[in-house]
Amino acid sequence: MRKLGLIGGMSWVSTHRYYERINKRVQREVGPRASAPMLIESLDFSQIYQLQTPEEWERGAQVIAKAAQRLADAGAEMLMIGANSMHKVYREVQAQVDVPILHIAECVGERMKQDGIKRAALIGSRNVMIESFYRRRLVAHDVDLLPPEMDHVEQLDRIIYEELMVGKARKDSERTLRSMFTRYQTEGAQAVILACTELELVVDIDANAVPIYDCMRIHADAAAEWIIGG
Repeated sequence: MRKLGLIGGMSWVSTHRYYERINKRVQREVGPRASAPMLIESLDFSQIYQLQTPEEWERGAQVIAKAAQRLADAGAEMLMIGANSMHKVYREVQAQVDVPILHIAECVGERMKQDGIKRAALIGSRNVMIESFYRRRLVAHDVDLLPPEMDHVEQLDRIIYEELMVGKARKDSERTLRSMFTRYQTEGAQAVILACTELELVVDIDANAVPIYDCMRIHADAAAEWIIGG
């Protein structure tokens, strides 16, 4: 199997989910005693939490790039960033390392195109929902995205950063998400794209009326397939 480098710690909850998902897939497909060859660089998320200004994002890009280089130097043959929002600096980071970085939105877009999904709602943190760096990759796979609703953006940002990233999962947040999904369906969405690795804490991926595309699961599965060599 090939060795993967995971840039994690954004948050540790997300990194735990990636590690578990990848290893379960490897164990299932390779053998009951198999585990994934991985290197993990777990960052201190408090140093790159909710970046706002261009200067802050430039600093964040350098933090991620240095982590990527350390993983490459340690022998990782491919890298992944274990967070949706930090893919805003994907291009800057990829330009500084020779090892390929598996882009989360590309994995999701390819899966949705295979499934014939033409119209979907994208939810996640503020920058994922309203900026182009993530949306354009999905649109390039012929997925038409509903325009972001700012009241939903505000609610989701609060739930993600004030609750889920510190390990809290509240029933009222579950109800809020279900209400959003119902509205998206009435607006013609064939699916909801879960572009925040922690949102599974308040969303039952497998028991919703509308199909849910969990970006973390899709990203992790693609990484596991690469590790195995499929």
